[in-house]
Amino acid sequence: MKTPPQLQVLIDDGVIDEVLRPLKSGKEAAVYVVRSGDEVRCAKVYKDMAQRSFQQRVQYQEGRKVRGSREARAIGKASKYGRRQQEVAWKNTEVDALYQLREAGVRVPEPFGFFHGVLVMELVADAEGFSAPRLGEVELDAAQARRFHAVLVQQVKLMLCCGLVHGDLSAYNVLVGADGPVVIDFPQVVSAAGNNAARTMLLRDVNNLTAWLGRSAPELLDTWYGEEMWELFEAGELRPDTVLTGEFTPEMGAVDLDGVRHAINDAREEALIRQQGREAAAAEEGY
Repeated sequence: MKTPPQLQVLIDDGVIDEVLRPLKSGKEAAVYVVRSGDEVRCAKVYKDMAQRSFQQRVQYQEGRKVRGSREARAIGKASKYGRRQQEVAWKNTEVDALYQLREAGVRVPEPFGFFHGVLVMELVADAEGFSAPRLGEVELDAAQARRFHAVLVQQVKLMLCCGLVHGDLSAYNVLVGADGPVVIDFPQVVSAAGNNAARTMLLRDVNNLTAWLGRSAPELLDTWYGEEMWELFEAGELRPDTVLTGEFTPEMGAVDLDGVRHAINDAREEALIRQQGREAAAAEEGY
């Protein structure tokens, strides 16, 4: 294969030694399997802003910190320089999140550095040493679904304890590694305290996972982990070792309980339909 120019720069600089093969190409980036010394890793090459299709970027950028006042003003004015800085900030968001979450014990790929706009990180492998499949590509029995759900709820909780919400979590950005699920794809991660839509995104993240895994273990559909952990977070009572029950009862009188349950169940059904569509599209593209 022809080496992408962004990766040729890394070869010239000695960061990597060889590009082995493409791994996947998505809406935000293309990922390649690369060799660095004796290690096989992956390199994420971000697509230019004009090529990307991620929607509602403004909603995801709310509450993000910009490194300098000049950059913040330029981004606010949407100048040419501001758009370049916005692009840099968009890419740096994932890198910063990976380092922070890895340090906090969240199951994410280990980052090895960000070079010339390319993120080099751990290649998550399955038990046979091959590139790990996505959660949406594997068949699970009820026991496996319950176990994976517990692990993933724990990861969402740990992220929230770090003040972060993934924002686009589903069965298609969770890899099934040799020792369990690993969460990937963080360019759209948002600040839990600084983004007004953070609660909505958190509930959607949890509901997406619950809807998918609930196909194999339907009892999961009666759990309320997202609502429970957000209430604890708002009260300042959420800790990494907090034991969640999956139970949640909104205050009667302040909230229409039946309406809340219907709305969340509708969201879960919508998430399932959306994920099935992604699965079909991925199958057509040969992922």
